[in-house]
Amino acid sequence: MQNEWLTFLERFSRLGKRAVGLERIKALLHALGDPQQGLSFIHVTGTNGKGSICEMLSEVFIRSGYKTGLFTSPYIIEYNDRIRVDGKNIPDEALCELLPRIRAAAEGTGYMADFSQFEITQAAAFCYFAEQKCDIVILEAGLGGLLDSTNVIDKNICSVIGSVSFDHTAILGETLEEIALQKAGIIKPGCPCILSACNDERVVGVFKKEAQKKGSQLIVPDITATTPTGSGNSFYFDGIEHFKGSYRPAMAGAHQIKNALSVIYACDIADREYDISAAALREGIAAAFIPGRAQIISDDPLLIIDGGHNPDAARALADVLASFGGGFAAVIGMSADKSIAEYIVTLLPFIDSFICIDDFSERALDKESLAAIITENGGSAATADSLSQGRKMLSGYKKRLICGSLFLAAEALAKG
Repeated sequence: MQNEWLTFLERFSRLGKRAVGLERIKALLHALGDPQQGLSFIHVTGTNGKGSICEMLSEVFIRSGYKTGLFTSPYIIEYNDRIRVDGKNIPDEALCELLPRIRAAAEGTGYMADFSQFEITQAAAFCYFAEQKCDIVILEAGLGGLLDSTNVIDKNICSVIGSVSFDHTAILGETLEEIALQKAGIIKPGCPCILSACNDERVVGVFKKEAQKKGSQLIVPDITATTPTGSGNSFYFDGIEHFKGSYRPAMAGAHQIKNALSVIYACDIADREYDISAAALREGIAAAFIPGRAQIISDDPLLIIDGGHNPDAARALADVLASFGGGFAAVIGMSADKSIAEYIVTLLPFIDSFICIDDFSERALDKESLAAIITENGGSAATADSLSQGRKMLSGYKKRLICGSLFLAAEALAKG
């Protein structure tokens, strides 16, 4: 039954016609009865960290007893995992029941040739969340913020922005300030906004200005409110009285402390309308998990799968690899539109050998060109015809990594 929905989705391009406004998503949702108007949202964007923040928030609200919708992208294991209620993927049957409504609404808007797969999926998600009578929806922006189709919502409990750095520069802008301005587009008049700790001062400056324009409270958590404890990324938080205590994010990497800090402050705001206990917050942060994000698959031999694909993600992964002492061999594949050289240079001190592949996505840079970038920057690189062949070439190493693209991470996880 899911095939019927996916066949319909394939009628639309991945990005759709470039948006200059929100008219077409507004038209689609209006034709569907504006399901978003009866929902409450926490809207999340950022170059990195937004997925982790969304997962943590979802787990916290579920543990607080609220029916919780979660919309994310891209999918990791299967298409349905982009739309979840209380942690459960939308069933195939629900997608198929929505199909006639979505199809008829899209055809009636006059924008049928312009819609993206993302917009169609978002419309289905909003309808499903409304039907399920969700108490809260954690809404992850797709690309940017200002012109992202998720920005069709009129208000939210708060906006949360993760780290902001260079990615999708052809669409979002060439400078950090231009990219930050796009991300700041999700700030709603009078609604508080949380900007993750340790962002560049240029980013903070843009957000201060935009928040002031919209009469919105801007909260930039102070990383000194956290004290690392024990091993890994566990920490003690003493910045808000009723949420003081020890926290241990399930996801690897010191950057998860910053993400958890944003979640704590978002829950402090949400606590004005919802009942969020310290226990639910602590347990939710400890339970949140995203497949393919510095995911440890096995210990002996050590195998890590990571789908991060931009310089910030590379720095976060480098911290994880450093905690294991480096010395990894990696199967790597990257989309051609990424900052590949910067990604590679960041990981080089921790990877002895790269094996390049390109069969995981139409957008992949060809393996020979990827290998050339690695060797030009002082690394050692070979090529393989497939992921399975690449994994066989890793067999002589005790520390193994598969990295460079979410598409590659998803394939690696699907094949086990």
